[in-house]
Amino acid sequence: MEAMISNQIVSRGIKDTQLIEAMRKVPRHLFVPENRRDSAYDDRPLPIGEGQTISQPYIVAFMTKALDLSLEDMVLEIGTGSGYQAAILAEIVREVYSIEVIPGLGEAARERLEKMGYKNISVKIGDGYEGWPEKAPFDGVIVTCAPEKIPKSLIDQLDKGGRMVIPVGEKRGIQKLVLIRKDKGMVIEKEVMDVLFVPMVRHEKPKD
Repeated sequence: MEAMISNQIVSRGIKDTQLIEAMRKVPRHLFVPENRRDSAYDDRPLPIGEGQTISQPYIVAFMTKALDLSLEDMVLEIGTGSGYQAAILAEIVREVYSIEVIPGLGEAARERLEKMGYKNISVKIGDGYEGWPEKAPFDGVIVTCAPEKIPKSLIDQLDKGGRMVIPVGEKRGIQKLVLIRKDKGMVIEKEVMDVLFVPMVRHEKPKD
Protein backbone atom coordinates (compact mmCIF):
# COMPACT_ATOMS: atom_id res chain seq x y z
CA MET A 1 0.00 0.00 0.00
CA GLU A 2 2.76 2.47 0.87
CA ALA A 3 4.44 1.77 -2.46
CA MET A 4 1.13 2.47 -4.23
CA ILE A 5 0.78 5.80 -2.42
CA SER A 6 4.34 6.98 -2.99
CA ASN A 7 4.89 5.63 -6.51
CA GLN A 8 1.43 6.08 -8.04
CA ILE A 9 -0.15 8.97 -6.16
CA VAL A 10 2.41 11.32 -4.60
CA SER A 11 4.93 10.98 -7.42
CA ARG A 12 2.25 12.17 -9.88
CA GLY A 13 1.66 15.37 -7.98
CA ILE A 14 -1.18 14.51 -5.60
CA LYS A 15 -0.06 15.61 -2.15
CA ASP A 16 -3.38 16.34 -0.42
CA THR A 17 -2.76 14.95 3.07
CA GLN A 18 -6.42 14.17 3.83
CA LEU A 19 -6.81 12.21 0.59
CA ILE A 20 -3.54 10.33 1.07
CA GLU A 21 -4.54 9.40 4.61
CA ALA A 22 -7.89 8.14 3.32
CA MET A 23 -6.15 5.93 0.76
CA ARG A 24 -3.85 4.68 3.49
CA LYS A 25 -6.82 3.74 5.70
CA VAL A 26 -8.83 1.83 3.09
CA PRO A 27 -7.44 -1.68 2.38
CA ARG A 28 -7.83 -1.91 -1.40
CA HIS A 29 -7.24 -5.67 -1.46
CA LEU A 30 -10.57 -6.22 0.32
CA PHE A 31 -12.40 -4.71 -2.68
CA VAL A 32 -11.06 -7.07 -5.36
CA PRO A 33 -11.77 -10.78 -5.94
CA GLU A 34 -9.56 -13.12 -3.90
CA ASN A 35 -7.77 -14.38 -7.01
CA ARG A 36 -6.75 -10.78 -7.83
CA ARG A 37 -5.54 -9.72 -4.40
CA ASP A 38 -1.86 -10.06 -5.31
CA SER A 39 -2.48 -7.31 -7.87
CA ALA A 40 -4.70 -5.10 -5.68
CA TYR A 41 -2.13 -2.30 -5.37
CA ASP A 42 -0.89 -2.40 -8.96
CA ASP A 43 -1.04 0.69 -11.17
CA ARG A 44 -4.03 -0.48 -13.22
CA PRO A 45 -7.76 -1.20 -13.08
CA LEU A 46 -8.81 -4.74 -12.16
CA PRO A 47 -11.90 -6.78 -13.07
CA ILE A 48 -14.43 -7.25 -10.25
CA GLY A 49 -17.00 -9.35 -12.12
CA GLU A 50 -20.12 -8.55 -14.18
CA GLY A 51 -17.91 -6.91 -16.82
CA GLN A 52 -16.97 -4.13 -14.37
CA THR A 53 -13.66 -2.92 -12.93
CA ILE A 54 -12.16 -1.22 -9.90
CA SER A 55 -10.43 1.91 -11.15
CA GLN A 56 -6.67 2.44 -11.20
CA PRO A 57 -5.56 3.91 -7.82
CA TYR A 58 -4.30 7.13 -9.42
CA ILE A 59 -7.65 7.73 -11.14
CA VAL A 60 -9.48 7.22 -7.83
CA ALA A 61 -7.17 9.77 -6.20
CA PHE A 62 -7.34 12.22 -9.10
CA MET A 63 -11.13 12.20 -9.31
CA THR A 64 -11.51 12.53 -5.56
CA LYS A 65 -9.10 15.46 -5.41
CA ALA A 66 -10.86 17.15 -8.34
CA LEU A 67 -14.00 17.50 -6.22
CA ASP A 68 -12.15 19.63 -3.62
CA LEU A 69 -14.11 18.04 -0.77
CA SER A 70 -14.51 19.06 2.86
CA LEU A 71 -15.70 17.36 6.03
CA GLU A 72 -19.32 18.57 5.92
CA ASP A 73 -19.92 17.70 2.24
CA MET A 74 -22.50 15.28 0.86
CA VAL A 75 -21.41 13.35 -2.23
CA LEU A 76 -23.34 11.33 -4.81
CA GLU A 77 -21.47 8.49 -6.51
CA ILE A 78 -22.77 6.88 -9.69
CA GLY A 79 -21.33 3.39 -10.12
CA THR A 80 -20.66 1.78 -6.73
CA GLY A 81 -18.80 -1.17 -8.24
CA SER A 82 -16.76 -2.79 -5.47
CA GLY A 83 -17.38 0.08 -3.05
CA TYR A 84 -13.72 1.21 -2.95
CA GLN A 85 -14.31 4.74 -4.24
CA ALA A 86 -17.23 5.16 -1.81
CA ALA A 87 -14.99 4.10 1.09
CA ILE A 88 -12.32 6.64 0.11
CA LEU A 89 -14.97 9.36 -0.05
CA ALA A 90 -16.46 8.30 3.30
CA GLU A 91 -13.11 8.92 4.99
CA ILE A 92 -13.25 12.54 3.81
CA VAL A 93 -16.90 13.72 3.79
CA ARG A 94 -20.01 13.58 5.98
CA GLU A 95 -22.27 11.44 3.76
CA VAL A 96 -21.86 9.34 0.61
CA TYR A 97 -24.85 8.21 -1.46
CA SER A 98 -23.88 5.60 -4.04
CA ILE A 99 -25.96 4.08 -6.86
CA GLU A 100 -25.17 0.81 -8.63
CA VAL A 101 -27.10 -0.47 -11.63
CA ILE A 102 -26.00 -4.13 -11.26
CA PRO A 103 -27.82 -5.70 -8.28
CA GLY A 104 -25.19 -8.32 -7.46
CA LEU A 105 -22.39 -5.77 -7.30
CA GLY A 106 -24.43 -3.22 -5.37
CA GLU A 107 -25.58 -5.71 -2.75
CA ALA A 108 -22.07 -7.14 -2.32
CA ALA A 109 -20.62 -3.63 -1.96
CA ARG A 110 -23.25 -2.65 0.61
CA GLU A 111 -22.52 -5.77 2.68
CA ARG A 112 -18.76 -5.22 2.41
CA LEU A 113 -18.95 -1.59 3.49
CA GLU A 114 -21.26 -2.41 6.39
CA LYS A 115 -18.89 -5.14 7.61
CA MET A 116 -16.04 -2.62 7.47
CA GLY A 117 -18.01 -0.33 9.77
CA TYR A 118 -18.95 2.51 7.43
CA LYS A 119 -22.01 4.32 8.83
CA ASN A 120 -21.97 7.25 6.40
CA ILE A 121 -22.42 5.35 3.11
CA SER A 122 -25.83 4.55 1.62
CA VAL A 123 -25.97 2.21 -1.39
CA LYS A 124 -29.00 1.63 -3.58
CA ILE A 125 -29.66 -0.33 -6.75
CA GLY A 126 -30.98 1.96 -9.43
CA ASP A 127 -30.52 4.09 -12.52
CA GLY A 128 -27.54 6.41 -12.19
CA TYR A 129 -28.95 8.64 -14.93
CA GLU A 130 -31.71 9.65 -12.51
CA GLY A 131 -29.38 10.38 -9.60
CA TRP A 132 -30.81 10.44 -6.07
CA PRO A 133 -33.18 13.44 -6.04
CA GLU A 134 -34.54 12.68 -2.57
CA LYS A 135 -31.09 13.36 -1.08
CA ALA A 136 -30.13 16.30 -3.32
CA PRO A 137 -28.59 18.81 -3.51
CA PHE A 138 -25.05 17.43 -3.38
CA ASP A 139 -21.77 19.25 -2.85
CA GLY A 140 -20.07 16.76 -5.14
CA VAL A 141 -21.02 14.17 -7.75
CA ILE A 142 -18.54 11.55 -8.93
CA VAL A 143 -19.38 9.26 -11.85
CA THR A 144 -17.28 6.13 -12.37
CA CYS A 145 -18.82 5.00 -15.67
CA ALA A 146 -19.07 6.86 -18.96
CA PRO A 147 -22.30 8.18 -20.49
CA GLU A 148 -22.21 9.53 -24.04
CA LYS A 149 -23.61 12.83 -22.75
CA ILE A 150 -23.69 14.36 -19.28
CA PRO A 151 -27.09 13.59 -17.69
CA LYS A 152 -28.94 16.84 -16.95
CA SER A 153 -30.49 15.32 -13.84
CA LEU A 154 -27.03 15.03 -12.24
CA ILE A 155 -26.23 18.66 -12.97
CA ASP A 156 -29.62 19.64 -11.53
CA GLN A 157 -28.80 17.79 -8.30
CA LEU A 158 -25.57 19.75 -7.75
CA ASP A 159 -25.75 22.42 -5.07
CA LYS A 160 -24.63 25.99 -5.70
CA GLY A 161 -20.85 25.85 -5.88
CA GLY A 162 -21.04 22.08 -6.31
CA ARG A 163 -18.56 20.08 -8.39
CA MET A 164 -18.98 17.00 -10.56
CA VAL A 165 -16.32 14.82 -12.15
CA ILE A 166 -17.49 12.50 -14.94
CA PRO A 167 -16.01 10.57 -17.87
CA VAL A 168 -17.90 11.29 -21.09
CA GLY A 169 -17.73 9.61 -24.50
CA GLU A 170 -18.63 6.65 -26.63
CA LYS A 171 -17.89 3.10 -25.58
CA ARG A 172 -15.19 2.54 -28.17
CA GLY A 173 -14.29 6.17 -28.79
CA ILE A 174 -12.20 8.69 -26.92
CA GLN A 175 -13.55 9.55 -23.50
CA LYS A 176 -12.79 12.77 -21.68
CA LEU A 177 -12.81 13.27 -17.93
CA VAL A 178 -14.86 16.42 -17.40
CA LEU A 179 -14.92 18.61 -14.32
CA ILE A 180 -18.15 20.58 -13.88
CA ARG A 181 -18.79 23.41 -11.44
CA LYS A 182 -21.93 25.35 -10.64
CA ASP A 183 -20.99 28.95 -10.10
CA LYS A 184 -23.36 31.94 -9.79
CA GLY A 185 -26.08 30.23 -11.81
CA MET A 186 -23.67 29.07 -14.52
CA VAL A 187 -22.49 25.55 -15.33
CA ILE A 188 -18.77 25.58 -16.14
CA GLU A 189 -17.23 22.53 -17.85
CA LYS A 190 -13.54 21.73 -18.23
CA GLU A 191 -11.96 18.69 -19.88
CA VAL A 192 -9.04 17.49 -17.78
CA MET A 193 -7.72 14.23 -19.32
CA ASP A 194 -8.35 11.32 -21.68
CA VAL A 195 -9.71 8.25 -19.89
CA LEU A 196 -11.29 4.85 -20.53
CA PHE A 197 -14.21 3.76 -18.34
CA VAL A 198 -16.89 1.11 -18.67
CA PRO A 199 -20.06 2.55 -20.27
CA MET A 200 -22.88 3.92 -18.15
CA VAL A 201 -26.02 1.84 -18.71
CA ARG A 202 -29.69 2.34 -17.90
CA HIS A 203 -31.40 0.39 -15.16
CA GLU A 204 -34.03 -1.96 -16.55
CA LYS A 205 -37.07 -1.78 -14.31
CA PRO A 206 -38.91 -5.06 -13.78
CA LYS A 207 -41.95 -5.57 -16.00
CA ASP A 208 -45.37 -5.99 -14.39
